Amino acid sequence: MSRYAVITDAAIELVAELGMRGLTHRAVDARAGLPPGTTSAYYRTRKALIEALVHRIADLDSADLERNALPADAAPALPAVLGPAELDQLAVQVAVVMDGWLTTGRTRTLARYAALLEATHHPELRTILAYGNASRTQARALLAAAGADDPEQAGPQFVACVDGLLFDRLIGAGALGAPPPGTAENRADLAAALRTLLRAFTGK
Repeated sequence: MSRYAVITDAAIELVAELGMRGLTHRAVDARAGLPPGTTSAYYRTRKALIEALVHRIADLDSADLERNALPADAAPALPAVLGPAELDQLAVQVAVVMDGWLTTGRTRTLARYAALLEATHHPELRTILAYGNASRTQARALLAAAGADDPEQAGPQFVACVDGLLFDRLIGAGALGAPPPGTAENRADLAAALRTLLRAFTGK
């Protein structure tokens, strides 16, 4: 594993466990089992460390999507037209990814939201928001193939809805009544919600 991965994975664990207040260069060194000063040698400032953390999360999230739902450059992989059957399958595939982000990827998801909240208080961190561009590009291509009237607008809106659903299931009120993460019932419930969204955005 690369030093970048070792450092950022340790940072992700710390943020998920302790919040942003627990993210220090010294704490990352200790969590990763690295000699003191290693993290600061790679990432001199806290901003640089947070940006690296979010970049790592984006890489891992993209890898999950590529394995289970959409490649990073979605347009060439999609058929020219997505009908109801393809959208149903896509909803199932994305539900599998989301269920993973609520279980094996829960630590990473918590860290992502914590980092984004940090950026609302520190304008110099707003650059981390750009790491969400890839998912919006994927969604635009998907909804264009599905015949959405305005995929340029609908793509980001769909991503925002999915992100809200994930947030609600992870730490919002939705966690109180939803099926337990990691179960077939949860994946089916997520797929139903995603299919409703896709139907709303495409009319199919």
